[in-house]
Amino acid sequence: MTDHDHDQSYAPDPDFTAQANAQADLYDVAASDRLAFWDEQARRLDWSTEWSEVLDWSDAPVAKWFVGGQLNVAHNCVDRHVEAGNGDRVAIHWIGEPEGDSRDITYAELKDEVSRTANYLTSLGLVAGDRVAIYMPLLPEVYIAMLACARLGLTHSVVFAGFSPAALRSRIDDAEAKLVITADGQFRRGKPAPLKAGVDDALAGNLEGTDGHAATVQNVLVVRRTGVDVEWTEGRDVWWDEVVPQQSPEHTPEAFDSEHPLFLLYTSGTTGKPKGIVHTSGGYLTQASYTHHHVFDHKAGQDVYWCTADVGWVTGHTYGVYAPLSNGAECIVYEGTPN
Repeated sequence: MTDHDHDQSYAPDPDFTAQANAQADLYDVAASDRLAFWDEQARRLDWSTEWSEVLDWSDAPVAKWFVGGQLNVAHNCVDRHVEAGNGDRVAIHWIGEPEGDSRDITYAELKDEVSRTANYLTSLGLVAGDRVAIYMPLLPEVYIAMLACARLGLTHSVVFAGFSPAALRSRIDDAEAKLVITADGQFRRGKPAPLKAGVDDALAGNLEGTDGHAATVQNVLVVRRTGVDVEWTEGRDVWWDEVVPQQSPEHTPEAFDSEHPLFLLYTSGTTGKPKGIVHTSGGYLTQASYTHHHVFDHKAGQDVYWCTADVGWVTGHTYGVYAPLSNGAECIVYEGTPN
């Protein structure tokens, strides 16, 4: 390869360029007044209270975005699309790993499921600011659980379902999670594998380096997925299908401050103890929604979108859940590992 080869460029088709969400002048608009640019992007979302200042940088390096603004992330990802008349649009095309196992969920159905789950979490006594650990494969319920937490102002901490009980326990302890949401098992290359057993091990306190039972966890909510046998702790463990469907589908989301913690996600721990990174609500959702619209060139009602990342990682949080749903996307969710 010669240096000349590196100089080659291939312009996109003019018709494709003309219909793109992002045009060339977007760079100039952002450069001319960056705060006005982000003010405009934030207005792509629904806010119950407008902000008084786009960015407070007075306590650098701590940044506060959309100061005084209030919104609900779940409302922006679900309710507002239903209210706009798009309730019949499919939000999640879920494809299970066993062949033929699939489910479509519309935005109206997703709103009902998220509301039922939020009502159940409230019945457990959870209030805004409490933390919830989610240890699940890519099932519809993991999206429902995340959005239910966002609806209530609960800070969720998703732990990749391939992580060990010790990794789960360290994150539960650090976050002081009151609830763990998991499944009885998961499919790995077509075969069922236990998952709740790992939760039981994590909470029991028989792991090296732990100090007795997990002190903060009060309940474990379990989704039936594979039908594998599970150990059961009465008074702590609850089957999802026995409590959530019975809840009311009516729920009014509460608006939270732009800087309210949305989720807590831990670093991998490959270079030291995993560190919990807090992502707040307003600035995060503004950036996620903006990039999905402009960078992915997504067009609601026309495109079907698939993010291959697991929700155990930040890419799966952002471009598997919050960004596409905030833009009213039809999302493919594939339970298995792509070959």
